[in-house]
Amino acid sequence: MTPARDSRRASKHLLAGLLGPPGPEVTCEECFANLDVYVEHELEGDDAEAFVPGMRAHLDGCPACAEEHDSLRDLIAS
Repeated sequence: MTPARDSRRASKHLLAGLLGPPGPEVTCEECFANLDVYVEHELEGDDAEAFVPGMRAHLDGCPACAEEHDSLRDLIAS
C-alpha cells in the first residue's frame, strides 16, 4: 500500500469517528437494555444487527459497552 493510500484511509477513519455511524444510533442505556438479545442472536448465527439496529456501531465506538458485550458473550457461550 502506498503512503498516500494509507493517509487517505486514516483520514476516512478519523472522519467516520467524528461523524458517527451512518445508521441508527444506540445509547449506552439502550445498549445495556438490549445486549442480551443482541448476544443471543449473535451466538445463534443470526444477523444480530437486524434485531438491534445500531448496536454494532455503538459497540465499535464505546469501550465500556464493548467490554460488557464481550463478557456477556463469553459467559453465555461457555
